[in-house]
Amino acid sequence: MTDSVTAADVRAALRELADPADAANLRRFFKTGPGEYGEGEVFLGVRVPASRRVAKRFAALPLEEIDRLLDSDVHEDRFAALVILNARFAAASRPRSFDDAARAAMVRLYLAAVRRGRVNNWDLVDVSAEHIVGPWLLDKPRDLLFELAESQSLWERRVALLSTFAFIKAGDASTTFALGELLLGDRHDLIQKALGWMLREVGKRVDRDLLTGFLDRHAAAMGRTALSYATEHLPQELRAEYRAR
Repeated sequence: MTDSVTAADVRAALRELADPADAANLRRFFKTGPGEYGEGEVFLGVRVPASRRVAKRFAALPLEEIDRLLDSDVHEDRFAALVILNARFAAASRPRSFDDAARAAMVRLYLAAVRRGRVNNWDLVDVSAEHIVGPWLLDKPRDLLFELAESQSLWERRVALLSTFAFIKAGDASTTFALGELLLGDRHDLIQKALGWMLREVGKRVDRDLLTGFLDRHAAAMGRTALSYATEHLPQELRAEYRAR
């Protein structure tokens, strides 16, 4: 592939793989009914492995075409765009091909897409935030994440939490805890799950004592879903003790 590929080429490749039966299943799975978090979302019915293969074929898609793909009404188009953007960001972050200006441009593109509602389902957030925003902020101030966490947008709040996965993988739980305290009272199911998941990963990848210290301070104020996720890998008796609070 060369830089002559376009968003239209990616869309055409995805449509060759469309399956109406899978599209119907995906609409149910991603809660696209009236009043649900994915209301009105359009699916082709392309499964994730196939979408990733298409994204790999079009890895040279220019940034402006990635942006056009992110403005598609079709979920799989946006998913493929984010997978391509991940790969571009990773390539620009490698020591031998490091390009900080390119990385900055990709972060700006991504955040603009988030803020205009184009990264608007949990799988789109989860496939991208930890691979773009998280690595970008590893050695930078993290005020951006607190701005996102205070947003009225569910997806911006989830981006804030999932971005900290990159920090957790680097052994740093501080921002996860700070955001966790900020979002402790957020009872949306998708924030509850994200918070509990990130806390669980702190216990798994950083230090279990850090996790239990956070739970000692905050378990009584946590929602059931977040607490369930956070304690999933703890001994049964300890899980029961925290949940009893």
